[in-house]
Amino acid sequence: MFMGFYIFMVALLTLMKNQKHVLMILLSLEMMMLGLFYLILINLVNEMYEMIIFYLVMVVCEACLGLSLMIMMVYFYGSDLVKSYNLLIM
Repeated sequence: MFMGFYIFMVALLTLMKNQKHVLMILLSLEMMMLGLFYLILINLVNEMYEMIIFYLVMVVCEACLGLSLMIMMVYFYGSDLVKSYNLLIM
């Protein structure tokens, strides 16, 4: 159980430290989701399989949406830098 919390906290620190590129933010979010999945798996291993499958589906949808938004941002603005977000606000 400590390992899941450790993975989550390392990802959170990475998210706070590396906010320059969108790809690093997405990787940190995925690592946070991996830590939460590990905690859910340890706690609910024999009780609720449906919740584990639902969580995995939500993580995959979140990753797909984030990656598609990053690809659109690179396609239209040429980079994945977070400082180019001010171009998105009109």
